[in-house]
Amino acid sequence: MPHAVKLFTPYAGLSIFRGEKIIYGAFEKPHTVISTCRVNGGIREDIEFVANHQACEPRPCPGEKHGKCLAVRDPQGYHRLVCEYHGLPPEKTVLLGTAANMSLAGFAKESFDIPETNEKLIIFCVATAGVETNAGRAGDPSQVFEWNGKFFPLTDRGTINILLFINQELAPCALVRAVMMATEAKTALLQELNVPSRYSKGLATGTGTDQIAIAALKNGIVPLRGAGKHVKLGELLAKAVKTAVREALARQNKRTPESIRYAPRLLERFGLGEEAFFEKIKAILPEPYHTWLHRNRYAVLSDTGFLSAVLAFVHLLDQHAWGVIPEDNREALLQQGALVAVALSGKDEKFAEFKEKLSAYIEPEKILLSAVAFGFQEKWQVPYYDYEGEEKQDA
Repeated sequence: MPHAVKLFTPYAGLSIFRGEKIIYGAFEKPHTVISTCRVNGGIREDIEFVANHQACEPRPCPGEKHGKCLAVRDPQGYHRLVCEYHGLPPEKTVLLGTAANMSLAGFAKESFDIPETNEKLIIFCVATAGVETNAGRAGDPSQVFEWNGKFFPLTDRGTINILLFINQELAPCALVRAVMMATEAKTALLQELNVPSRYSKGLATGTGTDQIAIAALKNGIVPLRGAGKHVKLGELLAKAVKTAVREALARQNKRTPESIRYAPRLLERFGLGEEAFFEKIKAILPEPYHTWLHRNRYAVLSDTGFLSAVLAFVHLLDQHAWGVIPEDNREALLQQGALVAVALSGKDEKFAEFKEKLSAYIEPEKILLSAVAFGFQEKWQVPYYDYEGEEKQDA
């Protein structure tokens, strides 16, 4: 049996361990557990271990091989095999699976001193997360169809797994509400990090294989019944989830506010990731400007003013997709495109000229790429001088 190391003791009755490709919470005192697990899932009061296991590296799983995966073909067998390998009793264990690295997990603890008592409300969250291949937005085209006990592939890569531990007893209604609160918190964080759906042009609300397990200590006190936004439990729970998932995404995918402060990364959901961005702008941005832009891409395409204008352009596209902006949104896009060009060139007086030039384009992609091209070229249309101060031709 592989050796596991104790990482934390968040509160009396709970210890968190990490071993070979696994993290788990071990209960020294009874807990009520709610989980999405296919084995031992639902609401249970006989669980002693809540575990998260790395089943594989995040790699493609072609349709013809999908059915050969033990976790898909025989969930009970997979559950038993993993539990027994790590010395966990299968019938007393809730097991989440993922391709994320357990060494890159995020952890968060939130607490609140309960007034007029010596008690604390403690929330401890463990999260693993990967969003590079499987992130999606609710309502996107599905990837798997379930029928008669079997799953048929229609990709199963990338997962956000959340383990939550609470040191107070929760009523069943509060356990269900806690799942809702954790899900909202996860989605809010994905919006803040501009995580793109891999199946549409929308922002992701999760991945197609997200799982969750929440365990509440049975301590004999009147169970808590509220876990929404208006009560302290809901607030702490959401904060813990956001902190832990944020940390996991920073470690697993290097997705941070700093790393996404780059136009092609924010535009990838529209088919304008870095490679596509520079390939498509070739037709509009002549040499040597194309080479200059590519060579200086991080400095130029991460400029705060320029990036702000690009984000406003993207926001218009989202609002149009959601029905807030009317069907005919071309005028708004032309205006915002001109602001993109102004921000990149630094020449406010060119706004009307940029807008007129952009009016030759219909598609939002062409408007945006042309705005970048016009703005970057204009940025360097300035006189320069030799050492004696004599004006030379424009650069």
